[in-house]
Amino acid sequence: MDLYHPLNIGRLQLSGNLFLAPVAGYTDRAFRSICAEAGAVLSFTELISAEALSRLALSGKGETGALKDEEGFPPIARRGKKEGRCGIQLFGADPAVLGRVCALLAPLRPDVVDLNAGCPVLKVIKTGAGSALMRDPSRLGRAVEAMAAAARETLGGVPVTVKLRSGWDAASLNYAECARIAVEAGAAMVSIHPRTRAQGYAGKSDWSLIADLAGRLPVPVAGSGDLHTPEDARRMLAETGCAAVMFARGAMGNPFIFSAARALLSGVSWKTPEAPERIAAALRHLEMLAEDIGEKRACLEMRKQFCAYTRGVMGLPGISRGAALREKLVRAGTIAQYREILAYYM
Repeated sequence: MDLYHPLNIGRLQLSGNLFLAPVAGYTDRAFRSICAEAGAVLSFTELISAEALSRLALSGKGETGALKDEEGFPPIARRGKKEGRCGIQLFGADPAVLGRVCALLAPLRPDVVDLNAGCPVLKVIKTGAGSALMRDPSRLGRAVEAMAAAARETLGGVPVTVKLRSGWDAASLNYAECARIAVEAGAAMVSIHPRTRAQGYAGKSDWSLIADLAGRLPVPVAGSGDLHTPEDARRMLAETGCAAVMFARGAMGNPFIFSAARALLSGVSWKTPEAPERIAAALRHLEMLAEDIGEKRACLEMRKQFCAYTRGVMGLPGISRGAALREKLVRAGTIAQYREILAYYM
């Protein structure tokens, strides 16, 4: 089979197998739209608290409260204007709450609802959510079961997927058990970042665990972890037999990694984007984000994004005079100021 190929997740038919992983603080819907334009076939929202959405629903009037239409949801949960297929990633520890919130997502028209059982961040795991769910596989299974039932009843059978780590720590690598339980409970795909919760983002991900899981499950397995170049994607697909790859940090500042990876996997030529194209993408990102959260806040949040867009990343050289440019960008407070600073490169 060709490394770049169509993929089915439950009833969802996708034209390819290059995904954008959820990254807190980065994968807003504006960036997801930019990545979709570049070739991301499926993108995921950054993780969203099921408890927070549940409280938001109860804050309004009527059965679904403030979540009765798309505008009631936070911008990160809504599909981008130019976004293609989109999955909403929830985190939580209470199966009943996760199921109830899954049933409220109809106004967003999600293509996938994903359960985060891999986040290692303290504020998430201290609630029993994220990778803490892997310490209680039966609870993980009940959560998937509740979400899958809600998706069948209220979302028309949208597939439910699960994101895992390899385990809590090196002494408890239970990814295979958790994945089996999740699939038996109704998960249509499992994605795995093969680091433990204890590792965080340090060390090296163990791709052999992706291969092991791909050989065990009757549903697609998506791999992530240490994907920084198109060549990494090719190697992961070839070495592990996983059905799809999910770019995370490798896509930050480099949405072009999707078009580059597709070209490499399909055996066609690809031209590295020059500075004007990269800056144009960053400015479109800024303008779309400003429509969502206002110009002032967007300009503040985009400072880190512009730093990523202008730095050298694996596969893309740094933009000339980049250090001096970033010194100015981190002080920009309006779209006009960003444009003035970047005029030299356009």
